[in-house]
Amino acid sequence: METKETGAAWQYKTEEEKQLAAHIIGLEEAALEKWFKGDTSGYAQLWSKRSFTYFDAVETKRLEDFESMEDLFQRVEGKLSANSYEVCSPRVQIGVDMAVLTYQLFAKSNLLDMEYNCIEVFQKEEDGNWYAIHSTWSIIRPMEKDFSKLKDIV
Repeated sequence: METKETGAAWQYKTEEEKQLAAHIIGLEEAALEKWFKGDTSGYAQLWSKRSFTYFDAVETKRLEDFESMEDLFQRVEGKLSANSYEVCSPRVQIGVDMAVLTYQLFAKSNLLDMEYNCIEVFQKEEDGNWYAIHSTWSIIRPMEKDFSKLKDIV
């Protein structure tokens, strides 16, 4: 796995924020490492059992809880693999006991080529650990409009 930052690096206000951001990115990267070996347990551990919602490009509506993920886990377990993948421009925005991780994921897997905008909303739960309470995986699509032809808007 490769993590690549593009553009200006995100600046954290304190060393504590920087460490928390690294921790959250590490949690996600550990889950991805397992995911691309056909092992769903990384996300099963990362996603909150208490409060969780999920959007994905292949789902027609929001999944409302962790239990709804069982079908996805069964579809993927032991079937998905990628020799390499790239996490680009990870950024963690931090609030009080909440954080939002955004990044782009590029992978050539055995099932399909993946190009996703990823959003994981984390919350520190009662046990003191951080869990994702919401996850969105949206496919990156090329822009079809030529914005250079737009007129100035006053």
